[in-house]
Amino acid sequence: MNYEKYLDIAPEVAEAVKNGNPVVALESTIISHGMPYPQNVETALNVEQVIRDNGAVPATIAIIGGRLKAGLSKDQIEYLGKTGQAVTKVSRRDLPLIVARGMDGATTVATTMIIAAMAGIPIFATGGIGGVHRGAQQTFDISADLEELAMTPVTVVCAGAKAILDLPLTLEYLETKGVPVLGYQTDELAAFYSRHSGLKVDYQVDSPEDLARAIFVKRELGLQGGILVSNPIPEEYSMDREVIDKAIDQAIREAEEKGIHGKETTPFLLARIKDITGGDSLDSNIQLVYNNAALAAKTAVALSAL
Repeated sequence: MNYEKYLDIAPEVAEAVKNGNPVVALESTIISHGMPYPQNVETALNVEQVIRDNGAVPATIAIIGGRLKAGLSKDQIEYLGKTGQAVTKVSRRDLPLIVARGMDGATTVATTMIIAAMAGIPIFATGGIGGVHRGAQQTFDISADLEELAMTPVTVVCAGAKAILDLPLTLEYLETKGVPVLGYQTDELAAFYSRHSGLKVDYQVDSPEDLARAIFVKRELGLQGGILVSNPIPEEYSMDREVIDKAIDQAIREAEEKGIHGKETTPFLLARIKDITGGDSLDSNIQLVYNNAALAAKTAVALSAL
């Protein structure tokens, strides 16, 4: 493996990893493709602060000038936020070309996991993962995030799969790939904007220490792949399931009418849902990311003590 020559680890992150101190990885697609400027930059910096407030070092991950970055400066986060969707959204398939051509890239869940693993970071906080899209029986539209969870040893703390997806099929896919799906203080899969999906996870964990022990043992056993942690959005920010489902259905119809597919689908749907809900979905999205960052940081602290 010669990936080290393409990888830049921020000094603070490198020092923490070297000393076995807690570090939490963060993705950058949420900055460039998930929110408008300047809210995206403000949210990204706030998420980093939440991680610091809970005892860990944040490592926002991206590709800048063809360099894999584990840990960004404020100026680099500002650059990604201002440049927005002009920055290429990078999943596993895009990675070699983006690096070879010296381009900029905003990392998806899959690519963030890859770079986090390269940098020795075992825990990653995000909003929601990609999954099996509705209608995938015909389109075969399945996110690379699920394959990455099956291969790469990084624990992903999220609010479930994005609500625009087929959640039962996403769970089935993860089961087939042998990915443990854990619910934080619940036995139910979170539904991103709302707390309840009606679907059961594999196991419930009740504390960061409980979760850290599961991560530690999985690593000790040498088992391939990651762990998915479903952390429900705080009650006060949870949206009414009926309201959000109607907004999703409308956004999906519009995407179909416009012929939008592939990696353009999720940014389009999230933007339309925000508009349809009058911005409520974006507010919920921001709060669930903060909540996931806090849990990931507490878990990283507990893991570093084992």
